[in-house]
Amino acid sequence: MKFEAETFITVQFYDLDPMNVVWHGNYIKYLETARCDLLSKIGYDYDRMREDGVAYPIAKMDLKFIKPCTFNQKLRIVSSVEELEPCLIIKYVIFDAETGEKVFTAKSMQICVDVISKESVYSAPKGLKEKFACCNL
Repeated sequence: MKFEAETFITVQFYDLDPMNVVWHGNYIKYLETARCDLLSKIGYDYDRMREDGVAYPIAKMDLKFIKPCTFNQKLRIVSSVEELEPCLIIKYVIFDAETGEKVFTAKSMQICVDVISKESVYSAPKGLKEKFACCNL
């Protein structure tokens, strides 16, 4: 069982490039919005991470652009946690919210880091593991 969350975004004018489509770099901003939403929905947001003395910086991202998005387009981002250990892997699929057409896919890999020593930690904090106990991750 995986944990999934849905996040909805409307493409803003300032996200467009000179070709009137979403500039490729802005998709990363959409992923960050979805990731924060996912973590908030499970009750383990960035503030909670800091309380546990860890951070999860991005180590790797894989992006696949399928179809350009345009001004005022409504997007539905489905994000799901694929792995917790030894790193946090989140999968994202962006759909046109009205047609259901898939427009973008991505995966992010985040490494758990001790905020004081700045060293990698290869097991998830207890608080995060508890949030996913029901999901068999």
